[in-house]
Amino acid sequence: MTFRIWAKSLVLWLVILVLAMLNGALREKVLIPALGSFAGLVGSGVVLSICVFLVALCAAPWYGRLPRRQWWLIGMFWLLLTVGFEFGFGHFVQREPWSGLLEAYTFQGGNIWPLVLVVTLVSPRLAARLRGVG
Repeated sequence: MTFRIWAKSLVLWLVILVLAMLNGALREKVLIPALGSFAGLVGSGVVLSICVFLVALCAAPWYGRLPRRQWWLIGMFWLLLTVGFEFGFGHFVQREPWSGLLEAYTFQGGNIWPLVLVVTLVSPRLAARLRGVG
């Protein structure tokens, strides 16, 4: 992939990061108080998944026509950035223990984070196919 594609992918991931932070605030301030912990976590995961897919869908034409492999590489890049941020920020900034961070990768208590990661991986390819650019 070219530098231009990597740069666009990083910019779009930063947009997703901002949306994820806003989603976290929505979850803590609105969804969990209104719906309870289980439903609030599920709702938050669904909202974030939709946001990730919409970013990919809106941005697909910005990349132009790319081979299928490159769309998958973009999804993998987004996934690696997301997991790296979660563990890096969570452990080194928020001082969360590794065990606590790994709990997010289970489906306990309404947590659907693993599904959000799958959406992050597949969204660029699916969006490109739907938009006719990949």
